[in-house]
Amino acid sequence: MAEFTAKDVQALRLATGAGMMDAKRALQENDGNAESAARWLREKGLAKSGDRKDRVNQQGAVAVGEAVGAAAVVELKSETDYVAKSEAFTALAAEIAQRVAADGEQAAADFVSSIDDLKITLKENIELGRVVRFAAAEGAVLDTYLHSQNGRGVNGVIVEVVGGDRPLAHNVALHVASMRPGWLSRDDVPQERVDDERQLIETLTRNEGKPEAALPKIVEGRLGGWFRDHCLLEQPYVREPKQSVTQTLGDARLTRFAQVEIGGAGSG
Repeated sequence: MAEFTAKDVQALRLATGAGMMDAKRALQENDGNAESAARWLREKGLAKSGDRKDRVNQQGAVAVGEAVGAAAVVELKSETDYVAKSEAFTALAAEIAQRVAADGEQAAADFVSSIDDLKITLKENIELGRVVRFAAAEGAVLDTYLHSQNGRGVNGVIVEVVGGDRPLAHNVALHVASMRPGWLSRDDVPQERVDDERQLIETLTRNEGKPEAALPKIVEGRLGGWFRDHCLLEQPYVREPKQSVTQTLGDARLTRFAQVEIGGAGSG
């Protein structure tokens, strides 16, 4: 008969949300092995890891994956950075990203069971976050960049460039990671967002006591500065601030990008 203590039963109950008798039986059925017992409870529908679903999970890890003609960036969410930088957590994030790059975004659904296992073993609300995959358009190249911190990826980027090479695309990816643009160009900014910003700038300018006749020109000038701050193609290139990203591209054309950052919003 498997040997385990009342403390083992209690630990399994806390980890899985199962009842005392179910936890005890699970340990009996699995020779006292807590991890196997947790899996057994989930397979029997007796684990209640879903009870953690309302716990805030603003930490996690980002991973990028590359395949022939495709790239992906994936976010795996957790409650704490301690869990996010664990080997099992970062390995699963990397595996999901690679599979998505190779097989498409739908491949992420194949990892539901693996994620549920981590919820039980790591005792946190763990779930898949943002998943982005690019398949290169004809004549385009893709490149990625992943910024890591404390043993986990925290900022992943994919860019697509037409008429350029991978080193150029990689340099743009580095720029995106650093400058965090919200949109590719000003044409991509929702009109409602532009109107709100224009109204804010106009109110601020009027409160500064600027002449009423000069307001339109001042407002449009400041709005142009806002576009330069937030639109990738207009941003000053991080390695050469005297020229814009568009100027850095030369004859090449940047068609799209995606950025997934822990605690931030994805862009594209």
